[in-house]
Amino acid sequence: MLCLLLALWTGTAHAQGIEAWQPPTLTTVRYDEDWHRLADPQERTGRWTERFKYVPLDENATYLVTGLELRARNENYRANLWGGAQAPDDGFLWLRALPYADLHAGAVRAFVQPVAAYTIGVAPSASPIDRTGIDLLQGFADIRIGAGRTGDADALGLTIRAGRELLSLGNERLVGTRYGPNVPLAFDGVRAIVSLPGAVVSILDKRPVRQGLDDLDDRSDRRRRLSGLYATIPHGAGEIDLYWLRYRNSAATFADGAGRETRHSIGARLGGAAGDWHWDAEGVFQHGRLGTSRIRAWTGSVELGRRFPDASLSPDALVRVSVISGDRRAGDGRLGTFNALFPRGKYFGELSPIGPANLVTVTPRVTLVIAEPLTVALAATGYWRHAIADGIYAIPGNLIRAAGNSRVRSIGQELEASFSWQASPELEVSGAVSAFAAGAFLRATGPHRTVGLLALETNFRF
Repeated sequence: MLCLLLALWTGTAHAQGIEAWQPPTLTTVRYDEDWHRLADPQERTGRWTERFKYVPLDENATYLVTGLELRARNENYRANLWGGAQAPDDGFLWLRALPYADLHAGAVRAFVQPVAAYTIGVAPSASPIDRTGIDLLQGFADIRIGAGRTGDADALGLTIRAGRELLSLGNERLVGTRYGPNVPLAFDGVRAIVSLPGAVVSILDKRPVRQGLDDLDDRSDRRRRLSGLYATIPHGAGEIDLYWLRYRNSAATFADGAGRETRHSIGARLGGAAGDWHWDAEGVFQHGRLGTSRIRAWTGSVELGRRFPDASLSPDALVRVSVISGDRRAGDGRLGTFNALFPRGKYFGELSPIGPANLVTVTPRVTLVIAEPLTVALAATGYWRHAIADGIYAIPGNLIRAAGNSRVRSIGQELEASFSWQASPELEVSGAVSAFAAGAFLRATGPHRTVGLLALETNFRF
């Protein structure tokens, strides 16, 4: 109701003749948004959000940025996990509020974002991705040394940041915010952001936050730790990412063993656009140890798309192919299962019952502009096992179906249709319908009903 009232309010303001202002692109982390240009009265348009996005506190460039997200999402499942879930036919409502305040005082900054996340109707019971009550999602302080602003690849500078923050690295294949589910994933620790002429490098040492179901009970996960380097190099058509990440887990579990895991991920990503073409390619090699076993795993993903702006409905068509390694032989002292660490939520789409491990996927997708604020996307994905000795995993990395005696690779096929309607600059209404038909592997190893999903969402944020 509040989202609808705010939409009516903003819609009325627009109808009265206030020219729409194009703010910085809103991000899932929020702290990367740059609103300082509103200090100049000539840059203001009179839009109602500007009073919240730049609040001067003195005459020395001390200012406050505030914002809010209110999201309601309804998901309805039929035969979840192909009928093998504890509550295979389930419907529930996710509710969350994410206000934030961002204080800038010269080179010093403090960012605070609480979260209120609740759920109604999850069966058999809510998990930490469904609810966390009222807690601190982000809270950090940083100091900038040198010229420019944090993340500016055109000036030499250093930002030291300590506290709790969301992390979004590259395309979020290895480290993401888990924005799709109800409770995002944050990290505690320190990060140094080095701005160089032509590059930005993050040096980090973090622990993921383990969410509790009650108020003010989120804590650092002492079992897991993430550290490393992540460099982004802008170029004319896009950006190049180069990185090394070290991950440690004192209680890891895979189909081929369990124990203390130390894993190094060395990767590169190339993303960009030129003319009507756009692309994203990434490759990662992993090595390390799980107990006494050696780790040798890898992944490669290529996405190529083209827009047709002059055609009817302005279609944007793409094809994505991913190969993600699995373990080829159990008990051989070598683990080949790829670990996606902390990937984005809803990894392969709105349904995404399978996570990025031991997979080969092919996804054609087309996005259509029905009217300027309304888009519709149609996608199909085929799933196969990379290694027949290994099973399939959920997005968090837990095994959801063991290989058994099956020698087939086909896991299944998924069809999805989704829409997004930008009702106002602040209010988005979206939805999806998906179906995942079981392939030969699922039919041979357990429950294999067709999974269905219907999801509807309203998201108001500024």
